[in-house]
Amino acid sequence: MTGQLIDGIAIGKEIREEIKERVGVLVDKGCKPGLAVILVGDNSASRTYVKNKQKSSVEAGMKSELIELPDTVTEAELLEQVTRLNNDDSIHGILVQLPLPKHIDENLVIRAINPAKDVDGFHPENVGKMIIGQRSFLSCTPYGIIKLLERTGTEIKGKHAVIVGRSNIVGKPMGQLLLQRDATVTYCHSKTEDLAAFTKQADILIVAIGQTKFISGEHIKPGAVVIDVGMNRDENGKLCGDVDFASAKEVASAITPVPGGVGPMTITMLLKNTLHSAETACAEGKCSQ
Repeated sequence: MTGQLIDGIAIGKEIREEIKERVGVLVDKGCKPGLAVILVGDNSASRTYVKNKQKSSVEAGMKSELIELPDTVTEAELLEQVTRLNNDDSIHGILVQLPLPKHIDENLVIRAINPAKDVDGFHPENVGKMIIGQRSFLSCTPYGIIKLLERTGTEIKGKHAVIVGRSNIVGKPMGQLLLQRDATVTYCHSKTEDLAAFTKQADILIVAIGQTKFISGEHIKPGAVVIDVGMNRDENGKLCGDVDFASAKEVASAITPVPGGVGPMTITMLLKNTLHSAETACAEGKCSQ
């Protein structure tokens, strides 16, 4: 058996077309969705991510604003920029690209973002609302994974989902979103003993542990759906995930590739969150171009 490829590029494109249509409706009403990204320093990976986010937002018909700051910027100066964007009615989404320099408190900066513009879904208010099932901005990667599962017709209700990884950005919110859709959820992590005993029970296995090819076909229940969140480089410098794709695809019923699986969905859901923020602002008469 060779698992079906879950094509995040194709699914993301489909959702982005839907987003673009809704952006057009808003623009006709005099409200153009705006996404602002703050980039501190010159980290090459961060710069690439930001460039992709900007390109995608423009393609969707949105306003894109990039604020570039040196890595010597003070915490106070960065917070001033966040406050300015909070008060700018033409900006509906604010994203501060992480990681930040060590002299800046990331949690303080995240908390400074207006929760109504927190399109990354990292603000404690949005996280809290998500956990208790209230409407909120959802962290983009877990949100994108939910859409991958839904659009491939993967049954979540009643299934056993095992998550390998417990980060605040992926692992923890991922489990909550699956729980809300009536999955039975198990969290595993670097301290889990006999990891394979848990992963082999998974109907849905989500791996976000940040270790190259950490999960192989031997860890997977035959017929499971496998979602690989990892983005690593192998010994040859080639992009790969946390799952050994070659062995896993022989056991799984469906699997995401790296690249081209989860990655495109993360930016897609960032656009969706920005659109939702703009639609809310427009309905409340708080939008300007």
